[in-house]
Amino acid sequence: MADLLSIGLSGLGASKTSLAITGHNISNVNTPGFSRQETVQSTRIPQFSGAGYIGSGTTITDVRRIYNEFLTTQVRSTTALDSDVQSYLSQINQLDSLLAGSTTGLTPGLQRLFSSLQTAAEDPANIPARQLVLSEAEGVAKRFNTVYDRLYEQNGFINKQLSAVTDQVNQLATSIAGLNEAIAVAAANGEPPNDLLDAREEAVRKLSTFIGVTVVQQDANSFNLFIGSGQPLVVGSTAARLEVGPGQSDPLRSEIQFVTGNSRQGITSLISGGEMGGLLRYRKDVLDTSLNAVGRLALSVSDQINSQLGQGLDLKGNFGEPLFRGINDPSLIGFRSLARLGNSDTTANLNVLITDTTQLTTSDYEVEFTSASDYTLRRTSDGTSFGPFNTATLPAPEVDGFSLAVASGTFAAGDRFLVMPTRNAGSNMRADLKKAEELAFASPLKGQASPANTGTGTMSQPSVVTQIDIYDPVAQANLETSLRNAPPMRLVFDTAGGATQNYTVVDINGNTLATGNIVPGQNNKLTLTVPAAVGPPPVPSSFQFEVTVSGRPASGDNYTVAFNTNGVSDNRNALKLVGLQSKATVGIDPASPTTTGATFSDAYGDLVERVGTLTSQARVDGEATGAILKQATNNRDSVSAVNLDEEAAKLIQFEQYYQASAQIIQVARTLFDTLINTL
Repeated sequence: MADLLSIGLSGLGASKTSLAITGHNISNVNTPGFSRQETVQSTRIPQFSGAGYIGSGTTITDVRRIYNEFLTTQVRSTTALDSDVQSYLSQINQLDSLLAGSTTGLTPGLQRLFSSLQTAAEDPANIPARQLVLSEAEGVAKRFNTVYDRLYEQNGFINKQLSAVTDQVNQLATSIAGLNEAIAVAAANGEPPNDLLDAREEAVRKLSTFIGVTVVQQDANSFNLFIGSGQPLVVGSTAARLEVGPGQSDPLRSEIQFVTGNSRQGITSLISGGEMGGLLRYRKDVLDTSLNAVGRLALSVSDQINSQLGQGLDLKGNFGEPLFRGINDPSLIGFRSLARLGNSDTTANLNVLITDTTQLTTSDYEVEFTSASDYTLRRTSDGTSFGPFNTATLPAPEVDGFSLAVASGTFAAGDRFLVMPTRNAGSNMRADLKKAEELAFASPLKGQASPANTGTGTMSQPSVVTQIDIYDPVAQANLETSLRNAPPMRLVFDTAGGATQNYTVVDINGNTLATGNIVPGQNNKLTLTVPAAVGPPPVPSSFQFEVTVSGRPASGDNYTVAFNTNGVSDNRNALKLVGLQSKATVGIDPASPTTTGATFSDAYGDLVERVGTLTSQARVDGEATGAILKQATNNRDSVSAVNLDEEAAKLIQFEQYYQASAQIIQVARTLFDTLINTL
């Protein structure tokens, strides 16, 4: 009877424990990361009797956690991937809306500017039409400023978000280290505590939403966590930490440092996965390139329009002034280079001069000094290296449309600089011309046929081939003086006969400047040179111009080419300004200049298309990773999650088990009472 009582008590205890575990499962059905548990029973050691071994009841040997390491790891990795994609997608969606929007993008403003130029070209002396050009130019500049500001707001948001995510990572790392220690202490007294194991696993999963981690299980009780390229974030009960600080190359771009003890390591480029990985990936692959692309377009628009205005004359007969701020304004060139923290001379810096906007790229560059005067240049987008160069070399070597010069300070081997030729140009664009009459719509030279001409020949208006360099004040002044003071020239034709007809170019004094021939009846493009004059009138430098002669000039027919005095109704330079809208001026490869390059609209369209494509791809990736995460979670839950129907059935089962065990005890008691009464 004592044995029977013991057997009943063992069943009663086992059923009670099983009921408690079932109740615990039901209570935590909505607890994140909870893994259902079940009891594991085994028979007690049987007792030997004369009739053989008789069982002595049951015992609970384990409270097992229903857990699949592979499925849990899959949830963890897909969580990091999905968080990365969703973080990236949330940022690029904003950029796509900004660049492609009809009220926020650059295309409408550029279209209105060239439309106003077309209107002004139709009546070049019309002051209101000219004033509209100035207004639209100011609008374009402000659009560039606004787009840049919105892009840099994203940069500021990323900096703040990186700080917030870093705080979360540090808190979770500390929590996981504490759970490692608590689990180890609890496990020293027996089996590992299931609830603490679940809490640790959930903390690791949450950590994966912020940063990609690699989990290495040391034993049944300890997790080691690694990030980046193997940096140990958690080792046993010790947690390292991450810190956010100004970038070494660019203080306005936050970078991540891994801190353990007294050592620090920059790991920004090593981080992947999680929200932090998505933010860094977006900043590197999309935001930086977009800022540079907008800046390159701003430089190209300013340079091409300013340069073309410099080739013409305004209503007062003066050569044109720039419409936009100069691309090499002294206040700008020093800010295109940033010294790396830790350089030998904290005051040293480089000046970055834009030499050819058509060859600019959307990449940043890194300068590294190998000595006090020698340096190499590396394009960060593809790793292409240029050099070595020397700071004393004059003129400074040109790379991708810019050159470098020493601004201040001294240099030493190991010094580094981040060169950003186009990064801030969108912010710096400004419309400087304020007087409508100063828009240079006229061409410097004009041609006129002699009234005495009798043939059917015609000559087009002359077009100056030699360009005025508005960025070289001396050369600019010399060529402007040459054009203004060049004596009138006459193109005189001989008697037509045979397949060709001869002509002579003479100056006002009858001196021969050039000779040649044309094919009568065809369009003949003539390139004529005006040599530098030795005496008055002063012509400091020679120049070339083009005319096209058509038809059949008669013998003695002549045409005069002279400075365009009082050319208020001349719109030839205005038409060239309008032509810039369809001219390939952005991203020209010097190796194949005639087959590469894009117009202003096409260059901006390429940026919009690229961002749109990346946005579409990110949306597809977001749907895919979301589906994968859902499937991985469902797979994990199918094994580990609580099923209320199943647990309800167990409640009934263990309740009946409990009642049956109690009945065994009742029978043992009845038998014992019968025995006592008999005695």
